[in-house]
Amino acid sequence: MTKALLEVQNVSCSRPEGGPIFSNVSFEVGEGDVVVLQARSGAGKTTLLKCLAHLNLYQGSVKYRDRFPKQYGVPTYRTHVQYVPQRPSLLPSTPRDFLETLSGYHARRKQGKIDVQHAIDVASSWGIDEDLWDRAWNTLSGGEAQRLALAIGFGLNTAEILLLDEPTSALDADSSIVVENTLLQEIKSPESSLKAIVWITHSEEQASRVGTRFLHLSSKGVEEGIRACDRA
Repeated sequence: MTKALLEVQNVSCSRPEGGPIFSNVSFEVGEGDVVVLQARSGAGKTTLLKCLAHLNLYQGSVKYRDRFPKQYGVPTYRTHVQYVPQRPSLLPSTPRDFLETLSGYHARRKQGKIDVQHAIDVASSWGIDEDLWDRAWNTLSGGEAQRLALAIGFGLNTAEILLLDEPTSALDADSSIVVENTLLQEIKSPESSLKAIVWITHSEEQASRVGTRFLHLSSKGVEEGIRACDRA
């Protein structure tokens, strides 16, 4: 049996005032998985992704390839288990500045040469003109900002697991499918560094297109469901 890439055991997270957002979340993510995470609004889906990325405080344990984030060093861990936010317009400066900042981090550089152009090429294949890289995040449309942020997270080519928070919610249906197909084809490629995705979506149609597994989050944990899926 193949060892899980990501092991989540009894993860709980509390509100500042002390009440639980969710408790005792346990699941595994294996190679080739696209785990669709669904729940009602406010149930903590984004919070859970941030816990997996070691961006939020939590109780319980998260292991990547059988080691805790601090054993890698948290910055290095985050290059392998990478969170992509739903609203990148809150980021400072321009997408190009952000790309260059991320690619310059020691945690990435020590993994070898970073191909910044790859991220730009990915964005271009998703309909992003290169001049948009030099505009402030807060001047971009929602769809432009989402595609740029995802192209950076995916295109830097260090992540084995992407944690995607409604990454296409601002896109039209055709643009969403183009992005989905790129990611799904990449997971299937033996040469790719990308091995799995945890994907938040409110779209049942998208969930059916991309998902291989389906988790429903509640305050008491997660339940795994099985549904018909269009993927081969």
